[in-house]
Amino acid sequence: MARAMFEYTKMILKKVSFDTNLFCTEVKKAMERLLPYEIEELKVFIESLIKINPDLRRCSVYLV
Repeated sequence: MARAMFEYTKMILKKVSFDTNLFCTEVKKAMERLLPYEIEELKVFIESLIKINPDLRRCSVYLV
């Protein structure tokens, strides 16, 4: 079940990456819902999205 939530979160983040505010909101939600090891994987995934869309960098403050 938890892995399904991780994959779902990645899908949502890809879909909302056009809007920085929406992306930040979804990142916050993900940080509350995912397991610690999934958060580490998510950080890597988000860094790859930031390379494509540098405006998303401001959301990296939620990746603590």
